[in-house]
Amino acid sequence: MTFEARERHARSPAHELALDCLAAGIEAARPERAVERHVSLDGDTLRVRGAAYDLAAYDRVLVLGGGKAAGGLVRALAALLGDRIDEGAVVLDAPADLDRVAVHVGGHPVPDEGSVAGARRVLELAGTADDRTLVLATVTGGGSALLAAPAAGVSPDDLRAVTESLLASGASIDEVNAVRKHCSAIKGGGLARAADGATVVGLLVSDVIGDDPAVVASGPTAPDPSAYADARTVLDRYGIEVPASIAERLDRGQSGELEETPGPDASLFDRVSNHVLVGGHTAIEAAREVAERRGYHTRLLSARLRGEAAAAGLTHVAVAEEAFDTGEPVGTPGVVLSGGETTVTLGEDPGTGGPNQELALRAAVELPEGAVLGSVDTDGRDGATDAAGALVDAATVEDADAAREALAGHDAGPFLEERGALLRSGRTGTNVNDLRVLVVPE
Repeated sequence: MTFEARERHARSPAHELALDCLAAGIEAARPERAVERHVSLDGDTLRVRGAAYDLAAYDRVLVLGGGKAAGGLVRALAALLGDRIDEGAVVLDAPADLDRVAVHVGGHPVPDEGSVAGARRVLELAGTADDRTLVLATVTGGGSALLAAPAAGVSPDDLRAVTESLLASGASIDEVNAVRKHCSAIKGGGLARAADGATVVGLLVSDVIGDDPAVVASGPTAPDPSAYADARTVLDRYGIEVPASIAERLDRGQSGELEETPGPDASLFDRVSNHVLVGGHTAIEAAREVAERRGYHTRLLSARLRGEAAAAGLTHVAVAEEAFDTGEPVGTPGVVLSGGETTVTLGEDPGTGGPNQELALRAAVELPEGAVLGSVDTDGRDGATDAAGALVDAATVEDADAAREALAGHDAGPFLEERGALLRSGRTGTNVNDLRVLVVPE
């Protein structure tokens, strides 16, 4: 993959290296590459990360799921299995032509009618599975919004409103998912429950810190460790106004009137296995290989960065300063890599941008001369923008006061656009969280 206007961005060896590291990380995280590495077919034996499934033991093979990278997974599975796939349905964020599997297009980051209709079709097909059915569940980042089948009694509009409020509040992904799972028929093990009796194999592309299957796409094929009370606590913690249909459901759940989401001890998971095929470390390691081949020292800052994007940007400034001054945590020439997912707590009337753009702009205000920082969302869309992120250096910000004003209004996008610092890749077909490359030249 490549970034638009690459020649303009690659104005020094450090900039060129940052771009190459980011591109290599995204390419390595593509789901097609993951299937090539971790899934194989030998006669009737399907192998997934060492686990073996005898296709002769099943009358039907269904492919179900959703997420930003689900299209690539299905395409690779179809190439591998061909007409062994009997039927399927996936919910994606853009149209795609897939063999033997129906595509439904849903909204992201906020679910829409397509998300609801697609998720309900996925559940409907799962309900036809029996003990002679193998369900290949493609579960990837973005699935929380795309697989949006509200639980009985929950209004889709109410679910959309709560989702928007949570995303704007700065709540962590675990907190957002605790609410989503208890308002959904498919999340929090709901897909596995619908296919109870079948053998379910989760094929996951993780966009979450720690690659926990219960968190990826809100865990449709994984046990849910949270409870109704946890969902209510999250909404109270962030002062979210709770619509009537959701308040009623959570209250009934807390009082024991409604069945909890299936937890780790639920017997239905005896026939469910989840395999993370690719995650944030995949992208980071590919980026590291590029830097080391060019003769740069490398250091992983963390694959689990979270919290406010602006604060994380300042952390990268501090690391660059330390590297130049003391050779720690990396000697020069060096590359410091990081992943994870930062957030932006939006105020009233926020501007345009995303966490990676805000992180990069905050860093650019104080980045030492010579250092270059690239920060992108691996799906190619940072927040609700068409930019993947940004590539910055000390020269990106000539007017620090103007930059700080843009940061205060969460309006990093236009500021960076004007300075030619936004990176655009288009949809990448994968989603393994954010990837950052800090280059500290000699």
